[in-house]
Amino acid sequence: MKKVTIISGKGGTGKTTLTGSFAALADKSAVMVDGDVDAANLSLILQGEKLEEHQFIASSTAVINPQSCTSCNLCRELCRFNAISEDYVVDPVACEGCSFCHFACPSEAIIMEERVSGHWFVSATPYGTLVHARLGIAEENSGKLVTAIRNKGEELAESTGVRMLIIDGPPGIGCPVIASLSGVDAALIVTEPTVSGIHDLQRVVAVCRHFEVPALVCINRCDLDLQQTERIEGYCKDENLQLAGKIPFHRAFIDSMVKGIPVVEYDQGDLTRKIRELWEALLALV
Repeated sequence: MKKVTIISGKGGTGKTTLTGSFAALADKSAVMVDGDVDAANLSLILQGEKLEEHQFIASSTAVINPQSCTSCNLCRELCRFNAISEDYVVDPVACEGCSFCHFACPSEAIIMEERVSGHWFVSATPYGTLVHARLGIAEENSGKLVTAIRNKGEELAESTGVRMLIIDGPPGIGCPVIASLSGVDAALIVTEPTVSGIHDLQRVVAVCRHFEVPALVCINRCDLDLQQTERIEGYCKDENLQLAGKIPFHRAFIDSMVKGIPVVEYDQGDLTRKIRELWEALLALV
């Protein structure tokens, strides 16, 4: 199975839009994974219909049994997060689930209850199977959730004989990005011709090289600032990075999102040709 991840280093570069187009160009020969679990929206473009829904449990919260509690105050003294009130009630928002109070309580009055941190889904789309998730508000461990849905995507691909996994990675360079990037055959880095776009491109290239993942670069909205586009081209040349494509700004991106379809399904002109060439370059790398 070939696994590719589309990443960006920052949000808003258009990687989800391009991933939706790649799903359409793959013609049901790939399983898609939306790794941006904090703000998953690939299903909006692919018109996903949920087939399965599962709870994601990644943490626990301390709960004090008032019948067993002796009010020794040890838990309140030890809690570094001030999550326990004067009447020995745990604030589930402040509690970090470290279990220190649970092990320190002399009367064994504190138990750790698992907490649902989000949900993950398997959806059917006109372009193939999509695995995506929704992390709960203010919940952590998004990297663990990315790993969970990625593993499910690989399992579905193997069971159905699909030979490609397309992962729409989250923005940034943190734990969720590492979970979506490590072990893949190639990464497509989508950047934009802005100062922050170039800065974050450099950071995510460093992450790819650390994990020894071959990377291609695409400049989206390349006509936004021609001077910055030239800077990115120069950087790619200096760093021996393949610049696989330059996508200009086009009204079709907006119109296709309004209609809820991939842009290659909406536009049949030069824009789709450029995206198809980018897809073919990614396929050639893997």
